[in-house]
Amino acid sequence: MSNSFDPIVTGRLTLRRLESGDSEKVFGYRSMPEVTRYQSWEPESAAEISCFIEGLKAIGPDTPGEWYQLGIVLNETGELTGDCGIRVSSADPSQAEVGITVSPPFQRRGLGAEALTAVLDVLFARLGKHRVYGSVDPRNTASLALLRRVGMRQEAHFVESLRFKGEWADDVICAMLRREWSERKGARR
Repeated sequence: MSNSFDPIVTGRLTLRRLESGDSEKVFGYRSMPEVTRYQSWEPESAAEISCFIEGLKAIGPDTPGEWYQLGIVLNETGELTGDCGIRVSSADPSQAEVGITVSPPFQRRGLGAEALTAVLDVLFARLGKHRVYGSVDPRNTASLALLRRVGMRQEAHFVESLRFKGEWADDVICAMLRREWSERKGARR
């Protein structure tokens, strides 16, 4: 796949490429302690985010081994509410990892589930992925609940398997197969 990307439009959201003008907003929510607590990417400045966004121009959402971030924009206001990451496995490009960050003022409105559902649809229906998974610290109960809400099932709970921010942390893997996604979509019709 090329590095082109058509925005994904849902009822309330548009998921689009991050743009250079998003740097300050992304830094604003990605530097909040309640956001960074469970995330490994802690940008030190808007300039660092701007460089990251510039690098996204050379890749696409199906580029193996690279995180590709999409901005989550509220259709009604055009406001950036968060971002969703996709990383296709370099060892097996039929599998992808997802991650999502929703700015605290926009949490608990169902926006994360709406965005992640749209991304799963693209990964399975358009990009033909076999399996999509998310990795989450089980103390991050909101993220774990979100993965389950969109239909992912827990596959593993690794105890103190990651050295994270100076301490050992557990890692829970939730995943979904393309056939499970198709069954779930069929059940919703």
